[in-house]
Amino acid sequence: MKIICIGRNYVEHARELNNPLPAEPVFFMKPDTALIIRNRPFFYPGFTSDLHYEGELVLKISKNGRHIAEKFAHTYYDKIGFGIDFTARDLQQQQKQKGLPWEIAKAFDGAAPIGTFLPVDTFEDINNIPFRLTLNDATVQDGNSSLMIFSFDRIISYVSQFISLKMGDLIYTGTPAGVGPVKIGDTLEGYIGEQRLLRCVIK
Repeated sequence: MKIICIGRNYVEHARELNNPLPAEPVFFMKPDTALIIRNRPFFYPGFTSDLHYEGELVLKISKNGRHIAEKFAHTYYDKIGFGIDFTARDLQQQQKQKGLPWEIAKAFDGAAPIGTFLPVDTFEDINNIPFRLTLNDATVQDGNSSLMIFSFDRIISYVSQFISLKMGDLIYTGTPAGVGPVKIGDTLEGYIGEQRLLRCVIK
C-alpha cells in the first residue's frame, strides 16, 4: 500500500503558509512506515524542533485503477477516515529554500497517524463532511469537505493519471487552516462530525 497526500487543498491553509493557490492538485507521498495505527503514541523525533499537526480527511481506495475518469472516481473508494499529516516545518522550510524535495519533513517514520474509517454510505453528502482536530481538548482545526479546492473525485482522477491506485492505498486529502506546533505531552484527537476517530499522544 502507499500513502498519497494532497497539499494546499484549502484556500485559507494555503494563505496561512503564504503559498499560491494551485491550478491542479499538488501531491506527495509517504512510505507505509509513516503510519501509526490503533491510537498508538507518536514519539517526537530529534531532528526537528518545530513539528506541526495537519488534520485531514482520508480516503481508503477499494479497487485498483489507473487513468480514472472523474465521473467514475467515486467508485474507487469505500471508506473515509481521519488522519494527521505531521510536518517538520523547520526542515520543510529549509528544503523549500534550497529547491529540494520535502521527504525528510513529511515522510519520516510515524508521520501519518490514521484513525478509524467510516463506510462512505454512512455520509449523507460526501461534499459536506465536517471534521475537526483538537489539541488538549481545544479545537484547533475546523474543516469541511465542501471547502476543498479539489474534490475527492478530482483528486482520484488526477493522481491516477500518474500513479496507479491499488486497493488499500490511502489518500490524505489536505488540511484546513489552523495548523500549528505540538510538544511532548500533548494529545491530538480527530473527529468527523461528533464521532472521535483518532487519538494521538505526543511522547
